[in-house]
Amino acid sequence: MSIALKQVFNKDKTFRPKRKFEPGTQRFELHKRAQASLNSGVDLRAAVQLPSGEDQNDWVAVHVVDFFNRINLIYGTICEFCTERTCPVMSGGPKYEYRWQDDLKYKKPTALPAPQYMNLLMDWIEVQINNEDIFPTCVGVPFPKNFLQICKKILCRLFRVFVHVYIHHFDRVIVMGAEAHVNTCYKHFYYFVTEMNLIDRKELEPLVSVTVQWRHPGHPRSSATCHRTLPRLCKLMASS
Repeated sequence: MSIALKQVFNKDKTFRPKRKFEPGTQRFELHKRAQASLNSGVDLRAAVQLPSGEDQNDWVAVHVVDFFNRINLIYGTICEFCTERTCPVMSGGPKYEYRWQDDLKYKKPTALPAPQYMNLLMDWIEVQINNEDIFPTCVGVPFPKNFLQICKKILCRLFRVFVHVYIHHFDRVIVMGAEAHVNTCYKHFYYFVTEMNLIDRKELEPLVSVTVQWRHPGHPRSSATCHRTLPRLCKLMASS
């Protein structure tokens, strides 16, 4: 990462404290292995594949925590521009609106300003990943039977952060010169959730014209839809 990007993505701008893995644990070793693959320049589609002999739940747990940290960092860099005035509704353009429900205070889907939604989302994810009954850290303690379902919900909601940042705040990302970093993070996320079947394809629809652009350059859908709605964004995604 360049010096400029390090200044942009500094620890003071992290939206929430990072969750780390304990050295010496299997999950810490998996995390180091995943990071080594990414840093080596290996193709992202290959990097997300479950290593031979490794447990799927461990692999998913490592990535859920890592994506939480990364997306938390990305939103932290633009959160001062995401206010109740600029973003009175948590959305991804005029077509997609995301409502919050947590079965506690918000027992029904409720429309909220984007910053309030983000705060509730990050709080909720922190509770999940810090819960030893869901994300056990002790060797030999099994994952709950519904672990993958919980992870699917976490990842689905984290994807909405990408949607909001790309559609409503990507101009700020460009100004900071951070588009390549954000794009790489999104590609990594996309390849992982599709490789592991953790997000329904319909949920990925808000950014489909963008992903088509870099997965299938020249595809009719990418040229007809992407360049009409998000020309600058699509150009950057295709080149990063």
